[in-house]
Amino acid sequence: MDEFPLPPPVVEPTPRRVRVRLGATVVADSRRAWLLDEISSRGFPTYFVPLDDVRDGVLADSAAGRWSVVADGRRVADAAWTDDRFSELKGHVTFSWEALDWYEEDEQVFVHARSPRHRVDALHSSRRVQVFIDGQEVANSTRPVVLFETGLPTRYYLPFADVRTDLLTASETVTRCPYKGVARYWSHPARSDAAWSYPDPIPEQPKIRDLVCFYNERVDIVLDGTPLDRPLSPFS
Repeated sequence: MDEFPLPPPVVEPTPRRVRVRLGATVVADSRRAWLLDEISSRGFPTYFVPLDDVRDGVLADSAAGRWSVVADGRRVADAAWTDDRFSELKGHVTFSWEALDWYEEDEQVFVHARSPRHRVDALHSSRRVQVFIDGQEVANSTRPVVLFETGLPTRYYLPFADVRTDLLTASETVTRCPYKGVARYWSHPARSDAAWSYPDPIPEQPKIRDLVCFYNERVDIVLDGTPLDRPLSPFS
């Protein structure tokens, strides 16, 4: 079984202008931010900005290196914090990605910062991909887009025409990925949220638009006649 271990954290300066907003108020604007490139139980990649680049008066209720953020008539508790594990981040603060809006240059970024070590390569292929759920074939395609993403199993994005869509129902689940966009999910009677698609991926990933992909971890995939092991990943 393939395993995908988590990489060690890296702290480095970023040349990107980083801004954070709460409502209509820019609470931080920095051209000297640091990137904490980390995937762990503590969180995902994020930017730390110097306290001098934080708008006066927006940090309140300081306690143990955490603050509420007050702006635009709102108060968000525990929405800013420091990290004392790294000397480079002394005097710097990061913010909640869920509660506030983040921008790299003039483009909004969702969920977490983009790691410069993280690649997403989508390639057209003619390999035969079959997908089975409890022994029933639910997809059979020779025109996949194969997506290779750092730290994750290889994914096979298939045209809907090559999928038994009569066996799938649209789910209410929606997720965001900073590297691909907003995903909509599909369920099978035997597997909830077994597959997903990107109706409108970010501009960097046009090849996966309106294709469907199944979780390798939850279904059985046969590639060119060879069954693949189910990988062990954060989605297992």
